[in-house]
Formats: sequence, structure tokens, C-alpha cells
Amino acid sequence: MASFQSCFFFFIFIWIFLPQIASSTTICKTSSCGGSQSPPVRFPFRLKGYQPKSCGYPGFDLSCNNQSQTILTLPYSGDFVVEGIDYLGQSIYISDPNHCFPKRFLDNFNLSNSPFQFEAPGNFTFFNCSSNATMMYLYWPIYCLSGDDYKVLVTSTFYTDILPPPASCRMISTALLPFLQSQPVQLIWDVPNCQGCAGSGGDCARENDSSLEVGCFNIPSNHNNGGLPRSVKYGVAIGVGIPGIVCIIGLTCYLCGLVRVYSRRRHPNTELSSISITPQRTMFATGLDGPTIESYPKTLLGESRRLPKPNDNTCPICLSEYQPKEELRTIPDCNHYFHANCVDEWLKMNATCPLCRNSPDGSVLVTPSASSSSSSLSTVSII
Repeated sequence: MASFQSCFFFFIFIWIFLPQIASSTTICKTSSCGGSQSPPVRFPFRLKGYQPKSCGYPGFDLSCNNQSQTILTLPYSGDFVVEGIDYLGQSIYISDPNHCFPKRFLDNFNLSNSPFQFEAPGNFTFFNCSSNATMMYLYWPIYCLSGDDYKVLVTSTFYTDILPPPASCRMISTALLPFLQSQPVQLIWDVPNCQGCAGSGGDCARENDSSLEVGCFNIPSNHNNGGLPRSVKYGVAIGVGIPGIVCIIGLTCYLCGLVRVYSRRRHPNTELSSISITPQRTMFATGLDGPTIESYPKTLLGESRRLPKPNDNTCPICLSEYQPKEELRTIPDCNHYFHANCVDEWLKMNATCPLCRNSPDGSVLVTPSASSSSSSLSTVSII
């Protein structure tokens, strides 16, 4: 009973305190660079120098410049100003600090080794045209790249086949880019996926400092429709399931013990009554002793192998035909013949004729002793 109570209280402890233990991940405070246009920075981003590494996800480091602007540094393309972050849509909006993003594209803009990508990019072609080139539909001027005696135009590569550029234009470069007329430029990310957590109003964060698994924490009660973060679900399943199974097994064993005790009290004399049954005495015949067997007549078979009965030329025990000079023994009461060796071994174990099953003179009937557990025999009668 004490073990059952211990299991019960352990079960209650796990149920109450495990969710709090599972959700003890450190949630970093939202930070910013302090500028009027600085976006709030929280997971998966972190501000280097202001937040520890555990506050962010690899590849999402941001920094602040001396103008209190939030800066994203791409491994192969340099620094860009962060204009805004959409945590629900998992998008970040960046611009060129020198206000000429197309020039960055012409300088081999590259998103390699970063978690970001363009949303719906397309192939665009840049043209260097003379200053007096006629402006054409679907060709957009890039003023930050143009000069007094030339202008730079850009268009979708698809349109160049439909509407060729002016004759005074020459192609500069072709690249896979977002729509350049849209400023600032939008980048998106897929991993880590915190959209569901952001939609519920919770805090998305890493499970622990050594893992890249993320969970959702501190979900407001008005958004938590019975759902729990995955880490909490795992913790509850393990912490409650295993002790629960152990307690069920212990309770089952305890109940089985009660049933056995109750059964013994209801039937106290069952085992004793089964032991007190006295077995019936049985009588059976045992083999003959040596002198009795030797008293039976022997016959030395001659060359003719002739016996009183015509059918007695085969030993009924070994089924072999009698041969000259073989010794045969006869059982007097029934006058049946056998090889002496065969019938001697038979009579030592059986007090009956092997052929007719009659008990010859000299056999004894015995019975097991009821007063002892040994196998001793006592003679009842002599036939």
C-alpha cells in the first residue's frame, strides 16, 4: 500500500511541475539599435554585442552602425540596412546604405551561405544606353547608375525578345533578381519556422543552448486552444507516461495479492483435504525367483528338432526357430516351450506364461505398503 501511495504522489508531482520545468528555456528580451526607424530584434535574429548567441539562430546575426541603423551582413555581398522585419511572414526588408541597390546587383550580389532567399525572383537584363535614347515601354531607368551622357535601363529578360532595346543600347549584365522597382528589397527565410508561434502570440526560441530545435513558449491563454509546445508535450508524455505505467503495474500486483489472500481465507482446508486422500491398495504379480525358474524342466533339442506339438518349432519370445543342441525350458502348468535363456529373463520380471498369460506355480502377489513412502514389498500369498 505504501508503494502505491508513493507512486501516486510522484505522479501528481510530475503532472504539476514538469510543464514548468520543460518550459524553462531562457527567453531573450526584444532589443533594437535605438533609432527611430530601427525594427525590434528578437528570435531568430539577435543583436551582436547586446544579446548572447543563444538568443538567435545561426546566420541571423544583426548589428548596429554609428547612425543607430540595424545592419544585416551577407557573407558575399556586404552590409545592408534593415528597414523592417515581418516575423509572422518570415520576411526581412533591406536597402543599400548608399541608396543604389541596382549597383549592388551589378557587383555580383550573392545570397550564398545565408538563410535568406528572394521571393519570386526573375531574370533581369541591364543595358547601357546613350543619353538621347528613346525611353521605351517596359524599360525602366536606373538613375543612380546613369550619368549626363548615358543612361542605364533594366527590363525583364522575357521582354527583350518581344520588344528589343533601342539601337544605341548595349547589354551590361543579366541576373536572377527581385523586381527592382520595389524598394526596399524583400528577403524571406524558411528555417527556423516560427510562423505558428508568432501567430499565437508566443515566444519562439531554441529548446536549449546546445540544440537548434525550436519551441514556442509563453503562449497567451486566449490563443492557447489546448495546444502545447512540442517540448512540453514530449516532457509530459515521458514524465507522466512512464511513472503512470509503473504505478498501474504496482497497483495490479497489489490487487492480485489481495485476491490471493481472500481466496485462501475462503478455502483454508483445500490443500490439506487434497493431501489427506488415502490411495487404494492395488495387488499385482511380480516375477519368479531363481530357484523356481530353475525347477522348470529343460530339454536339450536333438538333431531332429522334434517336439511334442508340431507348432512348437519356434520360440514365441524371440520368434526364432529352434536349432539342434539348443536348450529349451517348459512351463509345467501349460506345457509351453521356449528358449531357456528367453523364458528365464521373462519369468524374472513376469510371473505369467509369455504365450497363454497363465500364472505358473511359484508366482507371488504383492501390494505397496501404505504405512511407508518407500518401495518395500510384502508377500500376500503364494500360488
